[in-house]
Amino acid sequence: MKILVLHGINLNTFGKRDPAHYGSVTLDEINASLATLAQELGVELECFQTNHEGAMCDKIHHAHSDLVDAVLINAGAWTHYSYGIRDALAILSCPIVEVHMSNIHARESFRHVSVLSDVVRGQICGFGVNSYLLALRAGVSAAQEAKNKPVT
Repeated sequence: MKILVLHGINLNTFGKRDPAHYGSVTLDEINASLATLAQELGVELECFQTNHEGAMCDKIHHAHSDLVDAVLINAGAWTHYSYGIRDALAILSCPIVEVHMSNIHARESFRHVSVLSDVVRGQICGFGVNSYLLALRAGVSAAQEAKNKPVT
């Protein structure tokens, strides 16, 4: 089973940026925690980060052609306005889990809206690094459910 983790704009600054909301953990540490859990779950994991919206859309398009089993995405600020990323995600037939380190619903009002929400299976937010780990478990579970569904 192949799982793709997408980290969006500015998330390469985890560990430096706004520790009150994001803590001191770095993106490399998040990816290492995900890799450890992926190994425990017996799944292949790829992590990708970009600050360029077109590169993110290209990676999503590749996920479609590569038949990825599930996608986890923390789009960062793009969550709230990128219809391009939303439309790219909409081409995927695999489960998509939206993830955020902070509770976006308890922050500034512009962060309460996710333009991705209607194309994702669910959203996990507010648990710091554990948001990613919970999202990986949810993505694997949803992918297993999808594989076990009878074709009609």
